[in-house]
Amino acid sequence: MSSVWSDLGDFVDEHFDAVVQRPIRIIGIIVVTLVLRALAHRLIDRLANASAEGAVPALLRPLRDRAASSGLFGDSSTIGERRRQRAETIASVLKSAASFTLFVIAVLYVLAELDFSLAPLLAGTSIVGVAIGFGAQNIIKDFLGGMFMILEDQYGVGDVIDLKDATGTVEAVGLRTTRLRDEGGTVWYMRNGEIVRVGNHSQGFAQVVLDVPIKSDGDVARAESVMRAVAASIAADPEWSELFLEDPRVLGIQSITLEATTIRLTARVRPLEQWRVARELRGRIRQSLDDAGTPAAAMPDPDPDPAMPAAPAAPPPPAALALSVDPAVAP
Repeated sequence: MSSVWSDLGDFVDEHFDAVVQRPIRIIGIIVVTLVLRALAHRLIDRLANASAEGAVPALLRPLRDRAASSGLFGDSSTIGERRRQRAETIASVLKSAASFTLFVIAVLYVLAELDFSLAPLLAGTSIVGVAIGFGAQNIIKDFLGGMFMILEDQYGVGDVIDLKDATGTVEAVGLRTTRLRDEGGTVWYMRNGEIVRVGNHSQGFAQVVLDVPIKSDGDVARAESVMRAVAASIAADPEWSELFLEDPRVLGIQSITLEATTIRLTARVRPLEQWRVARELRGRIRQSLDDAGTPAAAMPDPDPDPAMPAAPAAPPPPAALALSVDPAVAP
């Protein structure tokens, strides 16, 4: 029995580094990696919370945030919610990147402790990385495009945007793709790397531009007076007043033709409310002009509302049946 213990002691003495020291170093590497990962995640969470909820100095806040807090461009709570979403998204990406980096470094240290030759491994990894980089350049392009889109707050869920190829309401925003639904109900998936321009109908404010044509022999001054009165009444209406950011203005004659004289009215309203306000203004102005004896001419077709589903097209009339006679069998 004593010989067994003696042999075991000799084996441990002879392989002390491999049996005792090396496992302790590997365990230490793993523990340090986990501790650093936890600290990095905690630091990122604190920075994200400070950015989303904390009081940021005025000089460090974006211009749009300062304008929203002053009440110029709408509700500051909406901007705060968007800022919180951006902070959470960026924090998630940073935590994933930190975990990946720390785990790769830990694996390399563990392999070095196990006496693996890292030179061939690093060379092979570099070759594979270059190949993957060439093959996945579109994915990297989409990822970077999504990162900058989120950081710059170009658009968010619920916004009505125009991406040139598709226009509609944003339903989901990711780091690789953006999903939106157009006026006909079709869902579009746009790769962030392929988006070269964005028109956002939901940021800041919206502008109602209403061109009202009256007959060429109509009383322009009276029509302008009626339009001002209608605009003032709807702006003072409790049901509509909260939608207006400025008092509506009648700018005057926009164009003159042989058939009609067009008068332009503008109003600054809350985002996504321009189509609803324009429809109400058209109805009231048309009725008031008729009552005042200055009927409006044919109004131009308004711009469609991207947030509303399009009306289904009327089916074409049935084609007339034609009776054909084969001359070969005709009497």
